[in-house]
Amino acid sequence: MLYLRGMRQHSGSLEGPRIIGWAALALAAMTAGLLAIYGTGEPGIRVMIRATARTSVVLFTAAFTAAAAVRLWPRPSTKWMLRNRRYLGLSFAASHAVHLAFIVYAAAIAGFLEINAVTIVFGGLAYVFIALMTATSFDGAVAWLGRRRWQRLHTIGAYYIWFIFLQSYAPRALESIAYVPVTLLVVGGLVVRLVARRRSVRREMAQPQALAT
Repeated sequence: MLYLRGMRQHSGSLEGPRIIGWAALALAAMTAGLLAIYGTGEPGIRVMIRATARTSVVLFTAAFTAAAAVRLWPRPSTKWMLRNRRYLGLSFAASHAVHLAFIVYAAAIAGFLEINAVTIVFGGLAYVFIALMTATSFDGAVAWLGRRRWQRLHTIGAYYIWFIFLQSYAPRALESIAYVPVTLLVVGGLVVRLVARRRSVRREMAQPQALAT
């Protein structure tokens, strides 16, 4: 009964797969708006590459920190993030797919963007992780892979993607203040996870002592 009541409370709100739909609609609107302003030539495509990178960072950080944030700040907003972490992650995958499409267009079709081998290898591996994590973001994947392997894939993949974002933005933040906010967001995401983990370890260590007394 409590579960059904919770479902009724959340029905009609921004929950579940609706998040992906609204994220896709927002991406489409942003794309149309920016291309209308900056054009479909090189300036517009470069703006879109930067814009979709930022939307990806925001969505990734929301999914990356959801469990930790609700432990540190158990509020409706963080509980919503945890409850919809899967769909935030899938929305991130959609955003980064659009980001990749503009990069491929700029490099392979328009020809004004040069990508070195290091970026292809390390950035390509990030997309491999995104693809694997997206393909296994469903209940059946846990049973198919086994919880331990599933958890290992998603943990390693999440931290690798986080690292790619960090090395993409941190050097730029030293050159331009425009990159500082997104760099702080990326760094803050890791800090939230580390602080939450440290508190969990402290609580686990304190429990045996409390039982002993």
